[in-house]
Amino acid sequence: MKIKAQVAMVLNLDKCIGCHTCSVTCKNTWTNRPGAEYMWFNNVETKPGVGYPKRWEDQEHYKGGWVLNRKGKLELKSGSRISKIALGKIFYNPDMPLIKDYYEPWNYNYEHLTTAKSGKHSPVARAYSEITGDNIEIEWGPNWEDDLAGGHVTGPKDPNIQKIEEDIKFQFDETFMMYLPRLCEHCLNPSCVASCPSGAMYKRDEDGIVLVDQDACRGWRYCMTGCPYKKVYFNWKTNKAEKCTFCFPRIEAGMPTVCSETCTGRMRYLGVLLYDADRVHEAASAVDEKDLYEKQLDIFLNPFDEEVIAQAEKDGIGYDWIEAAQNSPIYKLAIEYKLAFPLHPEFRTMPMVWYCPPLSPIMSYFEGKNTTQNPDAIFPAIEEMRLPIEYLANIFTAGDTEPVKGALQRMAMMRSYMRSQVTQQPFDTSRLERLGIT
Repeated sequence: MKIKAQVAMVLNLDKCIGCHTCSVTCKNTWTNRPGAEYMWFNNVETKPGVGYPKRWEDQEHYKGGWVLNRKGKLELKSGSRISKIALGKIFYNPDMPLIKDYYEPWNYNYEHLTTAKSGKHSPVARAYSEITGDNIEIEWGPNWEDDLAGGHVTGPKDPNIQKIEEDIKFQFDETFMMYLPRLCEHCLNPSCVASCPSGAMYKRDEDGIVLVDQDACRGWRYCMTGCPYKKVYFNWKTNKAEKCTFCFPRIEAGMPTVCSETCTGRMRYLGVLLYDADRVHEAASAVDEKDLYEKQLDIFLNPFDEEVIAQAEKDGIGYDWIEAAQNSPIYKLAIEYKLAFPLHPEFRTMPMVWYCPPLSPIMSYFEGKNTTQNPDAIFPAIEEMRLPIEYLANIFTAGDTEPVKGALQRMAMMRSYMRSQVTQQPFDTSRLERLGIT
């Protein structure tokens, strides 16, 4: 057993209001410069939708993440380094997102408003590309689908919707909506690191943050293909790869990430997890994709266990890190209460940004139908509402609906309990016992 520490994050999607404050502050801090105009280390997507870049979840097209080969061993979906060299693909990467899949960054010619000559019509500030400088027609953007804008067109193209059975496919007039903030997952088994031919991508041993060595990067861009979340970008000005740094200078100073500190909804939680590094490969090699979530849970260690503490100290983890793991909200939410889930565990990268699924789609359905919010009525409905449940399961548990149902039921019960405390109404505590949250 080799114990390592990992800085992780949980995002409570039930509290996300889609304000994009996290995106803007991250942009102003990290990518507000030439060559990085199209980069959003943190972005907020409206689901259902194709996302940023378009259809980033479709790994049959982008070849990101890991797969099991015929021998049952892990290999990159894009192919090994040897195969890339043998096939001549080292100088040609056909599986990358194009700039049109992200969007062509633009600005407006405001100067024309003050310098235009007199005419019959008012001058117009036309959009121009920040890459080429040419006038362009704006056709896409990083939050083009915000609040289901154009959802009747892009919603059915969402890969998670397309996995759902035909009889419950996307119907816009009966749909639900959720916000999905995304950043680098800082995975335990990062495929971007394994994809880099020059070894410029690396995972820090002390805290698990994945970074790019700008001096070692040679611009091969296979990290962009290898990352299934498409959170590695290419700076066309410096010809280097760039990605979310998890605000490591702030983490080292004991401060939260910029996106966490500026979050309006206070829906981001930061903490430390202890895990057995020797079991990561085994967990990522699970044959059944639906087992990957539970296998990932199994590699995390109880920070209160005396044997774990002793082994962690032997492996060079200081007691302050162990104490941080004991106080970690991530351990409580993801491991103990099982309310938070990894994003697309079927990519086999063991992602470390976790999400509490939103209860709002289910609750808003009842509010829209003017029906009761009694838990005894809501719980059976959680079982029956196949579209939201299967959709969430496709995102968070590789299609396994049971963990998602359990989390939503516990969240609904806690909401009902807290409502009874505020309104001073009686509450049957046996309901809590049935869900194991006494």
